[in-house]
Amino acid sequence: MYNYALDKQIEEHAAIAGIAHNEKSRRFFSRFAANGAHIKDLFNTLYASQPAASEQFAALLQCICTAYAQRPPVLKTKDHQKEKQGHWYLSQNIAGMSLYVDRFCGGILPLCQKLDYFEKLGVNLLHLMPLFESPPGESDGGYAVSNFRKVDERLGTLSHLQVLQQQMQKKDMYLMVDIVLNHTSNHHEWAQKARNGDAEYQDFFYLYPNRQLPDAFETTMPEVFPEAAPGNFTHIPELDQWVMTVFHDYQWDLNYTNPRVLVAMLDNIFFYANLGVDVLRIDAPAFIWKALGTTCQNLPEAHTLLRLIRLCVEVACPGMALLGEAIVDAPNIMRYFGTDNYTAAECHLAYNATHMALQWDMLATGDTRVMLAAQSILLQKPLGCTWINYTRCHDDIGLGYNDDMIAGAGYDPWEHRRFIKNYYTGNYPDSPARGALFGVNEQNSDARISGTLASLCGLETALQASNVAATETAIQKILLMQAHSFFLGGIPMLFSGDELGYTNDYTYLSDPAKSYDNRWMHRPAMDWDKNKRINIKATAEQKIFEGTQRLLAIRRQLPAVADLKNLIWLPPHNISVAGYLRAAEGQQLYCLFNFSQKPAWLSWYIFKAHGNVPTRLFDHWRQLTLQIGDDRENFEIEPYGFMILEAQAS
Repeated sequence: MYNYALDKQIEEHAAIAGIAHNEKSRRFFSRFAANGAHIKDLFNTLYASQPAASEQFAALLQCICTAYAQRPPVLKTKDHQKEKQGHWYLSQNIAGMSLYVDRFCGGILPLCQKLDYFEKLGVNLLHLMPLFESPPGESDGGYAVSNFRKVDERLGTLSHLQVLQQQMQKKDMYLMVDIVLNHTSNHHEWAQKARNGDAEYQDFFYLYPNRQLPDAFETTMPEVFPEAAPGNFTHIPELDQWVMTVFHDYQWDLNYTNPRVLVAMLDNIFFYANLGVDVLRIDAPAFIWKALGTTCQNLPEAHTLLRLIRLCVEVACPGMALLGEAIVDAPNIMRYFGTDNYTAAECHLAYNATHMALQWDMLATGDTRVMLAAQSILLQKPLGCTWINYTRCHDDIGLGYNDDMIAGAGYDPWEHRRFIKNYYTGNYPDSPARGALFGVNEQNSDARISGTLASLCGLETALQASNVAATETAIQKILLMQAHSFFLGGIPMLFSGDELGYTNDYTYLSDPAKSYDNRWMHRPAMDWDKNKRINIKATAEQKIFEGTQRLLAIRRQLPAVADLKNLIWLPPHNISVAGYLRAAEGQQLYCLFNFSQKPAWLSWYIFKAHGNVPTRLFDHWRQLTLQIGDDRENFEIEPYGFMILEAQAS
């Protein structure tokens, strides 16, 4: 419904920002007209009872208008091009890599010289791990930000980042960076002002004069890092007060019940957007709203806040997509795409964390049934949103899939998780994996797993033993894991080093700033002399790089791989084989993956249960054409083998 007063208010703030109502700004005003009432409703849902609600809503509108006014013309043109494409991030032509700039090549300017490497591999989206200033020794890998507007001097400068973005734009590459909404470093200007007694900035955080409310919160709040950072509050001696610190004692949680915090952080979001960021990764969105008597995770208000941010972004900078880094169970992760009237209107992208963990479950057990039990939930992802699909990231691998999924496959949930933990730490008979447990909770035996893709697949063990057969098996596992996630639907995201088979890096143990966190073992520094081995035939590096390169090239050739909500899981004719069908634009693609160490046999009938029945299949991986046989006949998939099969008419 048209709201005359709101429309006039928008016009006034646009005029203050210097935005004339003309043809150049027509799309901006159209977007504001379409979203303005929803923005106001969402803001009022959170803040209507606040004394400064009207003042801060005006500040919000001004923030949006100013961001659009300051948006460079080249980015406005890019916005329009993306709008014409529709949901540009659904394309099968996008493939990503996540990396720490310093560990990859030393800094941002040297990264400019590595763009050809990504093009050779087939990667055109770079997720640069936290870039902005954080204190040495208390950085949490860059997630304790002390200045949202200053690139960490160890990596370069803001102008260096702008040079990189411009070079990437010329190559049609996409840039993804992080924003940490939940907290700041205790060295951030806001925290310093709060520490110095500034009441306005003390209200930016959860500060309490005694332990009464912190203790009340603690009764229902779980611990994120029970080993390294027990508890959720830290005493501040200068104030003799307690501040909420959910992650580490040097990371102060921001208080979004204060609308000034929202406006201040929205201004930072627009700052990144106007640098040319294509995907903004929102770190830990599950934690951004706190309420007494709850777990302070995945609360309804957190979703309201994300929807509000999404609409503000769509008005000012519609070419930037939002990725919600919500590493939660399947039912909860689906909510980050939006629900009810806001279905597909919250985060554009989310990590397919449940499926990532379930791939590792399949690899350890050779059994796909636990994975399949989760798919009825994951398939509910709405059209217009997509996944980041990955085998691992900079974080640990959790085992957060539900007990009923495990029990449904005939396993005892507690024993099954114990087996997975033992298998990937090499503590199970004949396990070739070399990982470590992270975040161990002694009370409930919960733990996650650290380790590189290659080490968890057995390459580290095989190379140390100079075992040629085991090395080949490990390489086959690595490519199996990557292939399964590449064709699933969504944006594949490699972690740097995995395309070369990097094994665990144990040098972190000699660094006091890292030794307490074994996740650094799977964040290896790139060795560019070692990387030259991709040009030496039959080396592990060459086989893994070339295999990954081929998989990404095949993916780009197949329109059916675009995420058009066109994923159909095939019936489990063999419990060791995960199979799915992707169909679009007249193309049928059957993807089959054997997670067993033994050959798997399947009936040709598996290709006859959905849609048009093919007579021939072309395997894009092996470059072979297969003739469909009789239902009573079987075909074989080699141990840890896979097929990317396109249906062909006779």
